Amino acid sequence: MFRTIIRTAAVAVLSACALAADPGLASAADGDPSYANPDVWLCRPGRQDACTVDLDATIVAADGALTREAFHADPDAPIDCFYVYPTVSNEPGGNSDLVIGPEERRVVEQQFARFGAKCRLFAPMYRQITRTALRAFLSGRPIPVDRQMGFRDVLAAWTDYLARDNKGRGVVLIGHSQGSGVLTQLLKTEIDGKPIQARIVSAILMGTTLPVPKGADIGGAFQHIPVCRSNTQTGCVVAFADFRADVPPPADSRFGQASDGMQAVCANPAALGGGSAPLDAYLAAGRIAAGESGATPVSWTNPPQAIDTPFVKVPGLLTGECKADEHGSYLAVTVHPTPGGARVNDIAGDLLVGGKVMADWGLHLIDANLNMGSLVTLVGEQSTAYLAKAGH
Repeated sequence: MFRTIIRTAAVAVLSACALAADPGLASAADGDPSYANPDVWLCRPGRQDACTVDLDATIVAADGALTREAFHADPDAPIDCFYVYPTVSNEPGGNSDLVIGPEERRVVEQQFARFGAKCRLFAPMYRQITRTALRAFLSGRPIPVDRQMGFRDVLAAWTDYLARDNKGRGVVLIGHSQGSGVLTQLLKTEIDGKPIQARIVSAILMGTTLPVPKGADIGGAFQHIPVCRSNTQTGCVVAFADFRADVPPPADSRFGQASDGMQAVCANPAALGGGSAPLDAYLAAGRIAAGESGATPVSWTNPPQAIDTPFVKVPGLLTGECKADEHGSYLAVTVHPTPGGARVNDIAGDLLVGGKVMADWGLHLIDANLNMGSLVTLVGEQSTAYLAKAGH
């Protein structure tokens, strides 16, 4: 009843995996940008931009009590975070431009800005495959795209960051969906097994299928970067795709399933060592489609109470556990309603078309929101461990 309704026009919100995998799609070349230009960065330290937004949250208890949680960025954060956003561009062509729009600002607010509590924030614009292109592909009428353009841009931004900003600091790579795919390519070609790997605190690849041999924590996508299995392990990768526990990945799922002999990585940010754990979720206070700039009100309590923060927390409502079964390898999210309680007993986040849940997408739209608190905590603890190992 409370699940988000997102119409067919928004089916392409956060994934360009199908496009990237199809070699028959045409390519289109264009001039490459210079990342010395500050206008092609969504976020950089020391300025007002997409990352310097209101991130306060309202904690909604099961009895309906409301408590405000203020957010504070760390101006002296000892490490950096480098983010590549998912498919959000509504540009009419196959690849987006580099003009910052409300959809890029909105997704940074939802998925990245909160990491400012633990690290300096860097987020480049890139000429990604657009929602327009993905919709065209899914409808059987593909339009020309350049599948490598976005990667070239992110590589240029990464190279610029290393040359001008890094200065030997540890860095966390963070991405979602198309952004995770681009970062996977960056890790494979530029980092895995190379000297720069020593500066990688961790990589967080959300909403993607990262292959690893069954029963192993290394191999497959990367040869020298293992899966993270504790909050003090560094130089490792966290990857996952969220599904409702009672709506697991179907046979034709877009996430959670790898080729023969492989399985998708599932590292639960709330319990890297395994098992079930409460999810420290930061959910949008209003019902939105990711990448959109507007929101419609949501009643989080009964009777409704006004909420004036952009985010809501619902302690005790959600738990997550990595599952590896006949459905695939995925992060199973269980909702724990409180009968007779004054708080809402479900969450938004499913993709619905014509009133039908698109089970092959799972909770892809809110992969980041569901795990945000745990991810921020993880980055903080990994930062401490990394700095201790580095002798800082």
